Amino acid sequence: MTTSVDEADLIAALRARDESAFAELVDLHTAAMLRVARGYVASREIAEEVVQEAWVALIKGIDTFEGRSSLRTWLFTVMINIAKKRGMRERKDRDMQIAAFTGGTVDPARFRGGDDEWPGHWTDDSTPSAFPTSPEGAVLGGELMAVARRELDRLPERQRIVVTLRDVLDMDSDEVRKLLDISVANQRVLLHRGRAAVRQALEDYLKDAM
Repeated sequence: MTTSVDEADLIAALRARDESAFAELVDLHTAAMLRVARGYVASREIAEEVVQEAWVALIKGIDTFEGRSSLRTWLFTVMINIAKKRGMRERKDRDMQIAAFTGGTVDPARFRGGDDEWPGHWTDDSTPSAFPTSPEGAVLGGELMAVARRELDRLPERQRIVVTLRDVLDMDSDEVRKLLDISVANQRVLLHRGRAAVRQALEDYLKDAM
């Protein structure tokens, strides 16, 4: 059982049909659910329908929820399954790996090749420079966040999903791998390439701002 005391209280409130508890959960997760669902379906409108179906499924299924995973993991699993049925073509590991190595806006020459000990990682002479930590750099914080969000939306869908789950929802590697049914290697490559593309956009923005 993975249910915490606080989560147990939330589940009890949901089972009691506490509308405020449900509304709080909707506010907490809907934006991220839409972002993830959008990676599986053709339009935002369909993604919204997927998320709506997931919330309905939560209401219908909360009474039988056994707590074998966190409520969040269960909710996203339900939502991803619905999204797959609504529009996702089945992809094999190789397809996702190809998307990971060809997508994004970072020059492929900056990464190690497939036969390297650390495939997909930065080469020694192309590791990104550190972001500024001066007060002037701190002023750019809000602008950098906007750039990061915009670049995240531009990522190939598999990268966007993995980065969103890991860095926006703060899910751990094993949780994401199980949710998406992908290998450890695929998740690592997708995450690294997605993060690299976002960081590249931030580097470019900083060069223009300085």
